[in-house]
Amino acid sequence: MLRGPFLDRSWMGQNPDYSSSDVIMLGMPFDGTVSYRSGSRFAPEQIRLASWGLEEYSPYFDKDLADVNFHDAGDLEFPLGNTYKSLEQICENVEDIYRDGKRVFGIGGEHLVTLPEIKAISKYVDNLAIVHFDAHTDLREEYLGEEMSHSAVIRHCSKIVGAENIKQIGIRSGMKEEWDFMAKNNTLCKKYSDLDCIKDKNIFITVDLDCLDTSIMPGTGTPEAGGMTFNDLIGWFKYLKDFNIIGADVVELSPDYDASGASTAVATKVIRELLMVM
Repeated sequence: MLRGPFLDRSWMGQNPDYSSSDVIMLGMPFDGTVSYRSGSRFAPEQIRLASWGLEEYSPYFDKDLADVNFHDAGDLEFPLGNTYKSLEQICENVEDIYRDGKRVFGIGGEHLVTLPEIKAISKYVDNLAIVHFDAHTDLREEYLGEEMSHSAVIRHCSKIVGAENIKQIGIRSGMKEEWDFMAKNNTLCKKYSDLDCIKDKNIFITVDLDCLDTSIMPGTGTPEAGGMTFNDLIGWFKYLKDFNIIGADVVELSPDYDASGASTAVATKVIRELLMVM
C-alpha cells in the first residue's frame, strides 16, 4: 500500500466535503467561441496548481479561506466542439449547486460560460443583478453570425435579469452600438457609488481578467491596453463586500500566452480575494 503523501490538485484551503460547504468552486475549461487567442480552457488546472503559491489568509479582508467554507468540485469535462452541449452541462451542474442551497464560484474558460450560470441561478434566485468587470462590452447580439459567442454573453444575460440590472466596470472597448446600449441603460460604472442602485439586489460578480491592464495580465485571449491595476480591482471588491453576493466567476485567463506564469499568479490572487467577498 502506498503511503504518500500525494500532491493535492484541488484549490488550496478548500473544504473536501461538498455537503458541508457553502460555496462550490466549479472549473469550466471551455473556450469554443474565442474569437482571437484561444487557450483559456487550460486556465482552471493551472490556477489550481498556482494557488499553492499563495497563503490562505487575505490581508486585504483580514479573512482566511477557511472562513469562506468552499469546496472545489474540480473541472467539468466537455464534449469538444459542441458549444450547446457544453453550456447545457454547465447549466445542469449549477442548477444542482443552487438546488442544494449553495453558491457557485466558477473558473473559466471563456466568458460565455457565465450565460448558463445565470440561466441556472435565475431559476432559484430572484431580484438578480450582475456586476461585470471587463475590458470589453460583450453586448453584441452575435459575432460573425454566431449568437453563442463570448462577445455577446452580457447582452444575452441582460435578457434574463434585465438591462437595468447590469453594471459594468473597466469597459474600454466595443462597437458603437454596444456603447449606445450602455448609455441607454446606464450600465457603465465609473465610481463606487454607481453600484448603490443595486444594493438591494442579489448580486452575481463576473470578472473577465482582461479588465486588468496588459502590463500585469498579458496572458488573456483579447488583451486591451489601458486597464485597471490589481489594487483598483481590490477597491471595487472591498466596496462590494457589503452587498449580497450569491455567485461569482473569474474567466478569460489564457496561461500559455504568459510564459513567466505571472498572469496565472495574478488570476489566482484575484480568485482568492473574490472568494473573501463571498
